[in-house]
This record gives sequence, structure tokens and C-alpha cells, in this order.
Amino acid sequence: MADTKLETRRPFVFAIFLIVAGVVGWIAAFALTIDKFETLMNPSYSPSCDISPLVQCGVNLSSAQGSVFGFPNPLIGLAAFTAPVFVGVAILAGARFARWFWILFNVGVLGGIAFVIWLVSESIFVLGTLCPYCMVVWSVMIPMFFYVTVFNLKEGHFGNSGASRSFFGRLYPFTWILVLLGYLTIVALAQFRLDAITTIFLYS
Repeated sequence: MADTKLETRRPFVFAIFLIVAGVVGWIAAFALTIDKFETLMNPSYSPSCDISPLVQCGVNLSSAQGSVFGFPNPLIGLAAFTAPVFVGVAILAGARFARWFWILFNVGVLGGIAFVIWLVSESIFVLGTLCPYCMVVWSVMIPMFFYVTVFNLKEGHFGNSGASRSFFGRLYPFTWILVLLGYLTIVALAQFRLDAITTIFLYS
């Protein structure tokens, strides 16, 4: 009976969130891709997101961290951000996904946030920059990870018990607190390592 209820509910707000997050992330990845190709064709080209020595994309795009797998990282974003858009549109269209699909989707999101955490640490602690378009990607991946994970837990897609589902069902409306903590962690790291607030105001 519980599984029947699970299959008859359509999370419209969650679906819209996935679409919006996916589109925003894709646009940021597209902008980074354009800038990367421009710099490859013209070494003297200044990326559109180069605002100051601290707030810029050029250093990130030209670094080894910007092409971890031998090709520009933004290409990963162009491919990956189509997934949440597809899932969101499919939900709005009435699609019902099996548990294995939700688990695989969550694994993909987990891989995405793990990659973002590594990129955040490299950007702040190694490259010493805050890439605007990169930060847009970070800003959508953080809520996507938390909302997708808590959603799957409250729906029991991991095979968790009724008590667990009830707990995460009560937590779900407050997932934004986890997202906020994620944002504040990045802000704190950037301020601690780069004195970001003072530097940004200095160049504003």
C-alpha cells in the first residue's frame, strides 16, 4: 500500500526545482565552455568573467584543475546538467521512476557534489580565485545534492524503514538549512583563506 501511495504522488515543486537548477547550471557551464574555447583560439583573450585578480575564471580555465580528465571541465557540466532537467520534465509529464533509477540519479548527484567540493578546495586553497561561473555551478549543486538525497530518503528509495522515512519527511521542508550551511561554509573558507570580502570591496 505504501508503495502504491509512493507511485501516485507527483512532487511538482521538486520537479520544477530540478529543471531550474539544471538549466542554471547548464548556462554557467556553457558560458565557461565558450570562454575556454575563446582562450584556446586567442591566448590574449580575457574571459568575460575576469573581474579582478580574485574574482575571475581565466586562472581556473587555464589550470590543470580546469581539465582534470584531459578535456575542459565545463564539458562535463554541459552533459551532466541535462540529467536533472530530464528528470524534472519527466516528473511533470507524469513519469514514474523505479527505485534503481533514483539510486543511480542520487549516485550521480553525489559524484557531482564530490567533484564540486574538490574544485572549491582547489580554487580557494590552491588557485586563490573565485570563478563567478564556477560559483554558479557550486550554488546549484549544493541544493541539488541535499534536496535529491533527502527526497530519496523520505520516499524510501534506499529501502529505508518507515521510521526513517517519517524522519526525513519532517526534515525535508527544512532542507534549505543544510543548503544555507553549505553556502556559509564556502563563504567562511573564502574569507579565511582569501580575505574575500575586503578584496572584493577593494576592486568594486
